[in-house]
Amino acid sequence: MVREDKSTWKSSYFIKLIQLFDEYPKCFIVGVDNVGSKQMQQIRINLRGQAVVLMGKNTMMRKAIRGHLDTNPGLERILPHIRGNVGFVFTKEDLLDVRKTIEDNRVAAPAKAGAIAPLSVTVPPQNTGLGPEKTSFFQALSIPTKISKGTIEIMNDVKLIEEGDKVGASEAALLSMLKIFPFTYGLTIKMVYDSGTVFSPNVLDITDADLRRRFTEGVLRVAAVSLAIGYPTLASVPHSIVNGFKNLLAIAAVTDVTFKEAESMKELLADPSKMAALVSAAAVAAPAAASAKAEEKKEEKKEESEESDEDMGFGLFD
Repeated sequence: MVREDKSTWKSSYFIKLIQLFDEYPKCFIVGVDNVGSKQMQQIRINLRGQAVVLMGKNTMMRKAIRGHLDTNPGLERILPHIRGNVGFVFTKEDLLDVRKTIEDNRVAAPAKAGAIAPLSVTVPPQNTGLGPEKTSFFQALSIPTKISKGTIEIMNDVKLIEEGDKVGASEAALLSMLKIFPFTYGLTIKMVYDSGTVFSPNVLDITDADLRRRFTEGVLRVAAVSLAIGYPTLASVPHSIVNGFKNLLAIAAVTDVTFKEAESMKELLADPSKMAALVSAAAVAAPAAASAKAEEKKEEKKEESEESDEDMGFGLFD
């Protein structure tokens, strides 16, 4: 097989990248640090049918995108995020499903000396199974230990590595001896591109319930401000009407003024015994309603039990 020359290969890469941007409306910008070729191959296989993975040199990716800005100006928002060891995962599927597949393809890895720790590492109390001759090694790392049944036992939690720190040779050797693989490596989602918009992957965690809650909080704030300054808005008018009605009821309660909605209130105030009877009835009704609900649940459970005992309509001696 004849290998194509460099210029032909570059031209093919530019065409492929532009075709993917034209065909797929969405993509993840992913970091590929510490991802080996075998793991990358496995990721491609697992994403087959869901997404297409494309890697390349940053300069080539930028050049291809700049050459396509006349056709798709939204791609310009991607350019600032093409930094470091990154690539693209193109998809037409739901972003949450593709993200889950990407995250499921992370693999455990040992801590290598000189690597930057992606997270903090704490060694829990445990019997290491190592002989007393290794005691000096633990002392050098200021790890409190004791000898238990001829082996070294770590007595307390030990915060060995802080997130963002460089892993030292001693820390790496200790974790290797304890068979602890603290880090996981795979594609790391940096940013998300969707039809001309670039946003953080954290946005994908926002649910419909979160949106409703934030919208409700905003409406409540608008209503509170409107009521405080006396400026009517759609959010505050219902509260203003209710507050005005309360004021009318209060006036009717202490004067001879009356209207249809206040008649029942004035009747109760005129005869306290009716008020007491109403309160008593409400107090009795609450436990009765709760008891009725409990009975309904018991009946449902009983019916389910009887249905299961019927054994799908077959008797023991059929």
